[in-house]
Amino acid sequence: MANFLNGLGHLSSPHLSIEERIAQGKKIRQELPRSSHAQYKTLSSRRDPVSIIMEQDQTRIPELVPIRHARMLTSSFSFLRGTAKIMIEDIGKQVTSKIPVLTNGDMHVSNFGIYATAERNIVFSMNDFDETHPGAWEWDMKRLTTSAVVCAQLLGGDRIECESAARNIVKAYREKMTAYAQETNLSIWYKTIQMHEVLNTLSPEAKKETEAIIAKAQTKTQLQLFEKMAHLVNDRPQIMSSGPLLTREVNLETNQQTQLLEEAILKSYIESLSYDRRNILQRYQVLDIARKVVGVGSVGTRCWVILLQGVNDKDPLFLQIKEAQKSVLEPFSHTNLPFTNEGRRVIFGQRTVQGAPDIFLGWGQLQNGLQFYVRQLSDMKGSVELIPGKTKLSFFKEYCSMCGWALALAHAKSGDSALLSGYCGASDELDDSFARFAFAYAEQNERDYAAMQQAAKSGRIAVAKDF
Repeated sequence: MANFLNGLGHLSSPHLSIEERIAQGKKIRQELPRSSHAQYKTLSSRRDPVSIIMEQDQTRIPELVPIRHARMLTSSFSFLRGTAKIMIEDIGKQVTSKIPVLTNGDMHVSNFGIYATAERNIVFSMNDFDETHPGAWEWDMKRLTTSAVVCAQLLGGDRIECESAARNIVKAYREKMTAYAQETNLSIWYKTIQMHEVLNTLSPEAKKETEAIIAKAQTKTQLQLFEKMAHLVNDRPQIMSSGPLLTREVNLETNQQTQLLEEAILKSYIESLSYDRRNILQRYQVLDIARKVVGVGSVGTRCWVILLQGVNDKDPLFLQIKEAQKSVLEPFSHTNLPFTNEGRRVIFGQRTVQGAPDIFLGWGQLQNGLQFYVRQLSDMKGSVELIPGKTKLSFFKEYCSMCGWALALAHAKSGDSALLSGYCGASDELDDSFARFAFAYAEQNERDYAAMQQAAKSGRIAVAKDF
């Protein structure tokens, strides 16, 4: 496979102009018409979706697998969130435009949110990079528009409203990519989606809802998290256990506390940090560690929360250590990354899209071979709650435009915005195509969801009651 990072040998080579790259993008339409993206056909060789889920279960912590199943069975949208592997097996072998980007790999409408940059500015971006990998930009768009349709259906939308949500994503993507095509490389690299910019695009009602999300996120400091998650035991701060979802590591039979701390924090992880980051981290003392259950599709992978303390009890720091497995996109990609550590791949994806928002981003590997990445837990992060009966469809459709905007910026940072702009064009033909695909795959998702429901009913898979 080709290497996504080709080194510096090409720096002396001439580059095409913006106009030439846009023209090149338009030319690709002759090989792969925009209308072709509407097509989805279930293959006769398609694998049983429940078997794929159970195959992934083999790499998870056994006692947490039933929790994963339970969360996926909550709704057809939750099921979609946990089935990136199923979807890429359905679309990964289809012909693409061959315009490379660093894809997210698990793109859906719940994979976006707000966070604070290192300068404490509040911005909007995608927020999960576990599956990030070089690949086709269409993969992200197909998964994101499908998720918009499935989620809009969950929220009570009719066909027109569901289609509007999907089309808003593609329209925003096209229009933003047209603008990014005219910008310099450094301008795009430095660019973030500032929340004050977002607020200016929203209706009064959506603006009010978004401001509430921002205000809530700004309260999520490390100190607030400490007050929520920790308590004093013999005058020493300790993480509070809460059933199977948050369990102090000292109570577990594997990965003893001292071994995990020494290998993950004191050795492997810290070596991935720059010296200025090491300097500030070494001012903290490790106090406690707990295993945490996170997400939907990630449930069962190894994840820990570590509590550290600085100058006093008003200076806590929570770090999250999360297992990094191979991306589900890797078997379908024609390019690769020069990293032997999957955690480093994840962090590369996050830094490419977000810059360096979290000063403690890093990676490492335990002696048993488990690879992981590290980031701060919470830290002024927030997201839209997509809840039936609570989230209004009018707001959701505007939110979908925000998601399309964020996806465009992510692809512009890692790919060729002029080439993409030329291919996407200015008409709504691409909007039509991806909306049609989204409805077709939403039906496939519904069939797969029914298959998992039947597997749970028959006892083929175990489902937790407390999740």
